[in-house]
Amino acid sequence: MALLHLSTWPEVADYLTESRGLIVPIGSTEQHGPIGLIGTDAICAEVIAKGVGDATGALVAPTINVGMALHHTAFPGTISLRPSTLLLVLRDYLVSLARSGFQRFFFINGHGGNIATVKAAFAETYAALTELQIPGADQVRCELANWFMCPSVTQLARELYGDREGSHATPSEVAVTQFVYPEAIKQGVLSAEVNRDHGIYGAVDFRCRYPDGRMGSDPSLATPEHGQQFYQRAVNDLSQRYRQFLSAE
Repeated sequence: MALLHLSTWPEVADYLTESRGLIVPIGSTEQHGPIGLIGTDAICAEVIAKGVGDATGALVAPTINVGMALHHTAFPGTISLRPSTLLLVLRDYLVSLARSGFQRFFFINGHGGNIATVKAAFAETYAALTELQIPGADQVRCELANWFMCPSVTQLARELYGDREGSHATPSEVAVTQFVYPEAIKQGVLSAEVNRDHGIYGAVDFRCRYPDGRMGSDPSLATPEHGQQFYQRAVNDLSQRYRQFLSAE
């Protein structure tokens, strides 16, 4: 595995003679309840992307740390881009890299709120590459892989946590951050009652319905040992998926 930001341009040129694939980690900088790190989504995406890079020999791009998290902005520390801003950022990333000769972009995502915008950005990028008449534009392909939706990951979360996994500030994602940064593990008393299954609208409504930021989850169940298991399962699943993506027409 090599990191794009720790490479020189001749090294990238050499890489492109062997592979046109690039792994792009994307996450978010947002609240994750009373004991979850604000950087959880970006941390998880980055470490898993590096693991996939190690397993496949792929080049890994710098992590996109700020995503679409407008509904979390009533909590201190959250940073969000608007969907329209994130779409343009992603389009510019991809056009720049396609000009260099990259053709297969494999996004490893750590935040559910990014999904709709990332998929829209792919469509915008395909159109932009054609309009700009960039060589090889018709060969560019983008894929979104949400690590937390890998079948083996969701299976393990069910086995370990059952319905206490929830859907935000989950013990599975908190466990991965504990595995990566054991020195940053947070402790705290969590209320036994936590809301779940409400719709997501604006930031004020979200804070009202989910007062401490959790959505049906109990992150106190997380351990670094669990995090290592989630990490390995995600890396295994996504490495296989990346290889399939590279070989597809």
